[in-house]
Amino acid sequence: MRKTMGKPLAVAALAGSLVGLTGGAALADPPVVPNPGDIVGVGSQTTAPLFNQFSTDYNASLTAAGDTTSPRLYSFDAVGTSPIVLKAGTPPVARPTGIPTGLAHLHAVPSSVDFVRMDRGRLPTDPLTDTFVALAKDAVSWAAKSGGHAPANLTTAQLKDIYTCVRTNWAQIDPSLPNATIKPYLPQTGSGLRDFFLKTIGGGTPVVPGACVTTGVQENQGTDPVLNDDDVLVPYSVGHYVGQFYYGRSTGSDAPGALTVRAIDGIASVNTVNQSINAPFAATAWGRVLYTVVRAADWAATDARGTALRRIFGITGWICKSATAAADFKSHGFLGLPVNACGTTS
Repeated sequence: MRKTMGKPLAVAALAGSLVGLTGGAALADPPVVPNPGDIVGVGSQTTAPLFNQFSTDYNASLTAAGDTTSPRLYSFDAVGTSPIVLKAGTPPVARPTGIPTGLAHLHAVPSSVDFVRMDRGRLPTDPLTDTFVALAKDAVSWAAKSGGHAPANLTTAQLKDIYTCVRTNWAQIDPSLPNATIKPYLPQTGSGLRDFFLKTIGGGTPVVPGACVTTGVQENQGTDPVLNDDDVLVPYSVGHYVGQFYYGRSTGSDAPGALTVRAIDGIASVNTVNQSINAPFAATAWGRVLYTVVRAADWAATDARGTALRRIFGITGWICKSATAAADFKSHGFLGLPVNACGTTS
């Protein structure tokens, strides 16, 4: 990973070529106030940049086809100024800052929110009135400061020991590592990335973080000054990192900063040759499916909203079948799902 850092011009050139495959540069938040009939989403920051690009490209495809009446697609980031107006004619609301507040708006404000970006699967506590629509494949690893004290690899068991505070010094991981206190961090409570990480280090049973763990950093934003520390480690979406690092998807604070993602159980999380999530790593328990969540009644409806949702997110929809969306997935670091798995519902 550190050798790659020395090739910024090549990375920039590749990023530019991939961005050129899409309909244009995406914006963070809609450039206009969406109309009441448009399809509007909020939720996880992991896929926010991807959905910004989807919005740009899907709407451009409608315009290119001379379609002036179909609902447009818009997505609001989980970070940014607040309050925001989600649709014309609705009052300003506090910006939904992730999955919990995104789902709250989906359930309570149906006139304003049509879908929620999800970087976790269904939980037993999720209502059956929600439909999860499969989107793409991601993986989760851990990240640490380049040149810091953390090793290139940790095992799942070691990560569990670190986040339960059983091991609090790097020398306890390996005597050859510095005698320095480990500083584990987690994203905010309710983050899909956090929930997945804690469940995976627990072998399927969520781990309760120990007192040595600091909670509250924004997921996948390595520019946070507290993370610029030789002893810090934090969970990170591998797909989001690939998009940031290789394909120029870093914007403002949404960048890896000094962090690089590492290996788990001896398997590299990134394929530095293909510049993608490492497929063998994604095939382990650290791989995860990303979803879009909609109201079940909307998904089944034959009205304009239901038709638009299926046209965008369904098995034969634009996201799952268009070449432009496939290029968007690649340039944001995520892997496509097997044929006819994208757009399936649960």
